[in-house]
Amino acid sequence: MNVTATLFGQLIVFTILIWFIKQYLWEPIINTLEDRKTRVAEGLAAAEEGHKFEEQAQKQVEEELGAAKTQSAELIAQAQKRASEIVEKAKADATGEADRIKAAAEAEIAMERSRASEELRSQVSTLAISGAEKILGKEIDATAHAKALDELAAKI
Repeated sequence: MNVTATLFGQLIVFTILIWFIKQYLWEPIINTLEDRKTRVAEGLAAAEEGHKFEEQAQKQVEEELGAAKTQSAELIAQAQKRASEIVEKAKADATGEADRIKAAAEAEIAMERSRASEELRSQVSTLAISGAEKILGKEIDATAHAKALDELAAKI
């Protein structure tokens, strides 16, 4: 065998192999790599967009949380104000009721005092007649001396 013929045969086989690889393997591999490169780039862009969206969402959440805290503070302040108003109204109602009860009690006391005073006057006149009867030794007519007894009771 001749080295040149073997070398020449190997050169032809190598050239056919390179053409075959370029024609059937190289293009699909390059296309697959390009497709993968495109998908990776799209994935990275989507990830970047996702991060931006996440940051915007986080800012929006913080703003809404701040607004909710402010609103809850306002509601608490309103509730405390309303509670104070209710307590003050209850105090005013209780004071008014106490004044009314006190006035009614004072009126009842005055009425009882007046009734007791009238009863005492009638008892004094009876005692005065009884005492005068004992002193004079005879019976005194209460109807005949009613005017004098009334004047006596009025003085007492």
